[in-house]
Amino acid sequence: MTEKMESRLSEAAMKGSVESLINLLQQDPLIIDKAIASCISQSPLHLSSLLGHLDFTTELLTRKPEFAAELDSEGSSPLHLAAAKGHLEIVKRLLQAAPEMGMVRNSDGRTPLHVAAMKGRVEVVAELVRVVPESTRIVTDLGETGLHLSVRHNRVEALRVLVEVMRRDGELVNWRDCDGNTILHIAVAKKQIEIINFLLTNGSVEVNALNRNGSTSLDILKQSPRDLRDSEIEDSLRHAGGLSAKDLHLITGEWVPTKGPQIAKRLSSHQKSSKKPIPKHKHTDWLGRKRSALMVVASLIATVAFQAGLTPPGGVWQDDYQLDSNGNPVDDPHTVGTAVLAYKDPIQYGAFMIFNTIAFLASLSIILLLVSGLPLKRRRWMWIQMVIMWISITAQVLTYFLALRNMSPSSAQSMLREVTEISVLTWLCLMLVVFIGNVVRMNLWILRKNENLIEADSSRASQTVQGALYAFPITEIFLELGRTVCAAMVTQLSVHIVASIELITEKNVENTAESKQNRNQRQGIGKNG
Repeated sequence: MTEKMESRLSEAAMKGSVESLINLLQQDPLIIDKAIASCISQSPLHLSSLLGHLDFTTELLTRKPEFAAELDSEGSSPLHLAAAKGHLEIVKRLLQAAPEMGMVRNSDGRTPLHVAAMKGRVEVVAELVRVVPESTRIVTDLGETGLHLSVRHNRVEALRVLVEVMRRDGELVNWRDCDGNTILHIAVAKKQIEIINFLLTNGSVEVNALNRNGSTSLDILKQSPRDLRDSEIEDSLRHAGGLSAKDLHLITGEWVPTKGPQIAKRLSSHQKSSKKPIPKHKHTDWLGRKRSALMVVASLIATVAFQAGLTPPGGVWQDDYQLDSNGNPVDDPHTVGTAVLAYKDPIQYGAFMIFNTIAFLASLSIILLLVSGLPLKRRRWMWIQMVIMWISITAQVLTYFLALRNMSPSSAQSMLREVTEISVLTWLCLMLVVFIGNVVRMNLWILRKNENLIEADSSRASQTVQGALYAFPITEIFLELGRTVCAAMVTQLSVHIVASIELITEKNVENTAESKQNRNQRQGIGKNG
C-alpha cells in the first residue's frame, strides 16, 4: 500500500496536480515524510522543480520546507534542477525555504549557480547571486568559478551578469582555475570573439595574466590552430595592451609562471562561510600596460632630443672664418661644426640646450629604470617614472617653442608670441587637470584603503581597529603627497619658463633693433668715407 501511495505521489508531482496531492495527504498525512525517508532516486519536490510545476512546489514547501534540503541519488538538490531548467519562480521559492542550498555542490562538484551559468539561465544567475552572493566564490573540482563555466559554454549574457557582480569583489574576474587559466585564456582558446571583446572593454580583466605554463592570452592564440578569427582576436588583444610572455619578460625583468590561487573548495555545507580575501597577482595588467607605454614614449622623446642636440636650429657652420682676406681678425669669427645659433644668440642657444638636455636625460632615466631588472614593480615606482615623464614632455615642449622662435623671421615674432602664450596656457590647463585628477584619486584611494581595513579587521577588538586605521595609511599618504608636490613643481616650473621665454623674446627684439641701428651707422660712415 505504501509503495502504491508513493507511486501516486510521484505521478502527482510529475503532473503538477495540487488536488491529487491534497487527496493523498487526506488519506495519509505522513506520506510526504515517508517519501523523504524512502530511498527513491528523486523526491516529489525534485520532480516538480525539474518540470516547472510552481503551484505543486509551493504546496510541498508550505507543508514541509525542509524538503528543499533533500538531495537525489546524484547529489543534486531541487534547486540544482530548477536552476538548470531556468524556472525562476521555483528557484525563488526554494531559496526562501533553504537559502543555504545555494552553496551546496552536487556529485559533479557544481553548485546551482554553476549549473545555471552553464545553461545560460540569466535571470536565475542574477537571483542566485543576489540571494547567495557567497556562491560566486565556490569552485568546481577543477577550480572553475561560474565565470569559467559560462565562458566554456559560450553563455555571453550570463557572463555579463556575473562580471558585473564580481567586478565589485576585486580579483574574482581574474580568478585562475587549477591550470592557472583565467576566463580570458579560455575565451581566446575557444576563439569566442564576442566574449573576448566584452572582457577587454570591461576594464577589469588582466590581459597579460600568465597560466601555469607561463603563457599569456596572446601566447594561447599563437599556439592554437589558425583560422579566420585569429587576426581580429590578435588585434583586440594588442589594442588592449596584450603581450606575449617573452615580451612581458623584457618589460618586467622576470619570467616566473604564476600559479593558480590555492582555492579552498567548499563542499556541501549548510553553513554560510565568510568571505576570504583573494591574493593579488604579482604582475598586474595595469603595470604591464604602463611600462609598455612609458618605454615607447621615453624612447621616442630620447630619439627626438638626441637628433635636436646634434642639429640645433640654424644648423652648424660649414667652414672656418677667423681671418679676413687681409689676414686681420674678423668681428664675428666661427669654427666649422659649431652651432650657428650659439654665435648669433648665446642666450637662446643656452636655453634650447638646457631644455633639450633635460628631456633627453629624463627619457634615458626612464628607459634605464625599465630595463635595469631592478624589482621596481610597485605602483609607487611607476608613479615616480610617470612624474619624470611629465618633466621630460614639458622640457620637450619648451624645446620645440624655442626652436620655433629661432626659426621664425622678425615679422612673425608677434604672432609667434601669441601662439606660444596660447599653447603654454593650454599645457598648464592640462597639467592642472592631471593634478586635480591625481588629488581626487589619492582621496578615493585613502577612503578605499580605510574601508578595506575596517572590513578585514572587523573581528578584532575595536582598539586594534582604530589604531590600524590611523597608522596604516600614513606611509601611503606621504607617497601620494610626494606625487602631488612633484606635479605642483612641474606646473610652477612651467610658469617660470613662460616668463623666461617672454624675457628672452624681449631681449632678442632689443638686440635686433640695436643690430639694425649699428648697421645703419656703419653704412652712414661708409658713405661719408
